[in-house]
Amino acid sequence: MSGRGLVIFDFDGTLSDTVEGITSTARTVLRAHGLSDADMGDLRRIVGPPFPEAFSIVYGLSEEEAAQVTREYRAIYNTLGAEAFPAIPGMAELADSLRAAGKATSVASSKRATLLERGMLESGLAPHFDVYLGKLNDGGDTKSKTIRRVMDRTGLGPGDAVMVGDRFYDVAAATEVGIPCVGVRYARTCEAAELWDAGAVAVAETVGELRRILLG
Repeated sequence: MSGRGLVIFDFDGTLSDTVEGITSTARTVLRAHGLSDADMGDLRRIVGPPFPEAFSIVYGLSEEEAAQVTREYRAIYNTLGAEAFPAIPGMAELADSLRAAGKATSVASSKRATLLERGMLESGLAPHFDVYLGKLNDGGDTKSKTIRRVMDRTGLGPGDAVMVGDRFYDVAAATEVGIPCVGVRYARTCEAAELWDAGAVAVAETVGELRRILLG
C-alpha cells in the first residue's frame, strides 16, 4: 500500500470521531419513533451506511419512515457545534506525512457534501487534504460514485489509489471501483472480523499502525 499515490479516507470513524454526535442524535429521534434502548441496541451500526438507508438497513424502517427519521435527525445534528467533529489524534500529522511523501490526500464520504465540508473545517482537517467530497443527494449517489469523483478530480486511477475506512461499506465501495481498502478500528465502530470478511487488505488498530501501512 505504501506505493499508492492517492490515499482516499472515509470521514466518520476514520478521520473524525463523530460516533457520539451521530449516535446520541439518532437515539433521541428513534425514541420519538417508539424504539426502546433494547430495540436500538448498538447504535454504532448506523455509523457507515448512508442516510436515510441506514435506518432501513439497521432497524428495518420503511423507506418513508427512514426518510422522516433522517429529516428529524438532520434538524438536530445541524445544530451541533465543532465538538461533534473532533479530529482523531494524529490524523492531521499523518496527512501531512503522506503529502510530504508525494501522495495526494483526499476524502470520500457518505455524508452530504455540505455537511462533510463543515466537518472538515470544524475539525481543522481541511487544510491537510487536497480533495474532500461527500454525496450529492440521498438518491442514487453512492460511496463508490464519490470515490470515482475523487479519482477524477485528482487525475489518479484505481492502480494509484488506496481507500481507508472503518466499516465494511468502505471496503465494498472500494472493491466496486477496483481499489484496495485498509480497515481501521481506532474509533471502535466495528469488529476487525467485519473488515477482514469484507476483503480489507489490512486492518489497523491504531493511527500508528495505519501510518506504517501507508508509508512503509
